[in-house]
Amino acid sequence: MPAKYLFLSASSRRHLRCKLLAVTATIAFLFIAIASAQTKPAPPASASSSVVERGKYIVESVAVCGQCHTPRDSEGNPDLSRRLQGGPVPWQPSSPDSNWPQTVPRIGGTPPAPDADVIKLLTTGIWTSGNRLRAPMPQFRMERSDAEAVVAYLKSATPRR
Repeated sequence: MPAKYLFLSASSRRHLRCKLLAVTATIAFLFIAIASAQTKPAPPASASSSVVERGKYIVESVAVCGQCHTPRDSEGNPDLSRRLQGGPVPWQPSSPDSNWPQTVPRIGGTPPAPDADVIKLLTTGIWTSGNRLRAPMPQFRMERSDAEAVVAYLKSATPRR
């Protein structure tokens, strides 16, 4: 102990140590509280919005569903006012194929089948008929959570006005 405290009585020194300990503990507590407040993550967005965002990423950036499921304008550009609303298949196979579809269904807003059937299609490649879809539709094998996210996004996707 420093020399200037030596002339204090034992009880005064004990009292001073208790006060010093209390002040130190309070300061430490404040530092911990401030640090945890600064590093505390922002509250997460609602689960449904993050699922829809995941579905949007898959539909627009991975599977690129709009290439076929968004109709084209007279110049061949996607008509975003009818995004994911189906229409004529924008290209034909290089060799004739009588099984090639001429139109694609609307998938934005209300998908063409119940959620469970669309999820089954996206996870197994099997449609409600029990058959695989015809080319040019990819034979997806998504994880169930990704398929659910795609369905959530498709249900939220309405054409731009």
